[in-house]
Amino acid sequence: MSRGKIILSMKGIVKEFPGVRALKGVDFSVAEGEVHALMGENGAGKSTLIKVLTGFYQKDGGSIEFDGRDINPRTVLEAQEEGISTIYQELNLVPFQTVYENMYLGRELMTRYRTIDRKRMISECGHILADLGIHVDVTRPLSDYGTAVQQMVAIGRAISVNAKLVIMDEPTSSLDTKEVEVLFGVIRKLKARNIAVIFISHRLDEIFEICERITILRDGALTGSVDIHEIDQRQLISAMIGKEAKQLERTKKGYLLEQAQVLARMEGIRQGTRLNGLGIEIRKGEVVGLAGLLGAGRTELAKVLFGAAVPDKGTVYWMGKECRFRCPADAIASEMGFCTEDRKVEGILPHLSVSENLTVALLPKISRFGVIPRKRQAEIVDSYIKSLGIKTPGQGQAIRTLSGGNQQKVLLARWMCTDPKLIIMDEPTRGIDVGAKGEIEALIRELSEKGISILMISSEMAELERNCDRVVVIRDGRKMGELLGDEIRQDVIMEMIAGGGEDNE
Repeated sequence: MSRGKIILSMKGIVKEFPGVRALKGVDFSVAEGEVHALMGENGAGKSTLIKVLTGFYQKDGGSIEFDGRDINPRTVLEAQEEGISTIYQELNLVPFQTVYENMYLGRELMTRYRTIDRKRMISECGHILADLGIHVDVTRPLSDYGTAVQQMVAIGRAISVNAKLVIMDEPTSSLDTKEVEVLFGVIRKLKARNIAVIFISHRLDEIFEICERITILRDGALTGSVDIHEIDQRQLISAMIGKEAKQLERTKKGYLLEQAQVLARMEGIRQGTRLNGLGIEIRKGEVVGLAGLLGAGRTELAKVLFGAAVPDKGTVYWMGKECRFRCPADAIASEMGFCTEDRKVEGILPHLSVSENLTVALLPKISRFGVIPRKRQAEIVDSYIKSLGIKTPGQGQAIRTLSGGNQQKVLLARWMCTDPKLIIMDEPTRGIDVGAKGEIEALIRELSEKGISILMISSEMAELERNCDRVVVIRDGRKMGELLGDEIRQDVIMEMIAGGGEDNE
C-alpha cells in the first residue's frame, strides 16, 4: 500500500531513566491522513514514545520532524501549538466544571472586550459534540455524565484545535459498541480531512478494523512496521510478546452447577431507573458473567451486592441467609472482594507501595492492637509477587510506576490474600496488553478451580465466552436472559442485548 506524504518522522529516539533505557533508538513515521496503530505489551515503550513526541518527556537522543521541519517540544502546550493533540486513557478533565468549560479549558474564547465569551463557547461546544453524535446539556457539570460522555468531550476538545495529528491512547476503553462506531466515524472524518491518527489500543479487532498500518515495539525497541493486510492477529501477538502466540481459548471445564452450593442470590433488585427488578444467583466456584452495554446496570448491581450502594427494593442472600451489607467493609468481613472497573481512581492507592496496596484489605486480620507485623506482611507480599508473576523492582515500589497489567495483578492479590469466597471483577482486563490478559484469565480459572466464585463484568463478549460458566444478559436494568455452558456465544449474547431474549423481570 502506497503511503502519502510523511507528516511525522521520529528517528533514533532514545529515552533513559535512572537504571532503565526505556527507548532504544526507535524509528517511527506517520503519513498524512493515515490511521496508524502503535502496538506493544505494557512496558514496551509506547507511552514513553508518545510522551517524548508531545513534550511531556525530553528525548535523550534522536530527532523529530513534523510537517516538514525539525521540532523539539518542551511542553504539551508547545506540541499542541505545532498541531499535535493527544487524548489520554486517563482523562485529564475537571469533573466539577461544565462540559463547555472543559472543552475550552486553557484556551477560552474571548469577546472583543477581553471577557470570556461563554455564549459562543456553549454554542460551539454543542456543535462539536453533536458532530460526535453526543447531545447533552453542555452547561451542566461534566461529573453529571458517565465516562463515555466524558471520553467524547476529551475527543471533541482534541479535534477542535485544528490538529494535524491526533493521538488516541485507549480511546475506546470506556465506550460501548455503538459509541465505538461513533468514534470510528469521527476517525474516518479526520482521515477525510487529511488529519493523521496514532491509535493505541489493546483491542485487536479494533486495530484491524480502523487502522491501515501498524508499528510494533518490544522492550523499548522497534520490532517492525507493516501495512495492516500484511499481518494477522496471531502474528501481531507473536511480534509483541516475542514468542509464538497461543490463542486465548475457552479452557473452562464444565462445572457441576446443580451440585454446587448457592453462595449469593439477589432477587428483585430495584434502584431508581438503573435497576428494574434484577436478580442473579452465584454458586460456589462458578464464574458468572454480566453482559450488557454501558449503562445497562451491570456495575450498579455489583455495587449493591458489595454494599457500595443501597437498593430501593429487593433482597440479597449471602450463604443462604438474607443480608444487607451497609458498606463495603461489611462485605469484605463476609469474605467478598471487588476489583473495580476504574483501577486508577477507585482501585490502586497510587502513591503507596506495592506492599501497602496488596495488603490493605488484609491488615485488620493480621495486625495486633494496631501494630502491623512487618515480617509477616513482607512474606505474604513476596509470595504473591512470585506466584502471580508481578513485575516490580521491589515491594516498596510505588504502584503507580507499574504497568496496567501488573497493577491489576496487585489488585487481584489484594483480595486473594484475604481468602475470599467471592471476587467481583469489573472489566478485569481493560487497558492491559494481550499477554497480561491471558495471565489474568488464567488466574480467574485457577481461582474458580479452587472453589472461589467470580462475578465477572466485561464489555468483551469473547472474554465472557472463554471464561464464564454462566452469563446473565442485562439491558436497561432488566435481565434479558441467561446462557449456560456451550450456549455462551458472542452472537447469542449480542442478540439478547439487542432485544432477542426474554425479559425476566
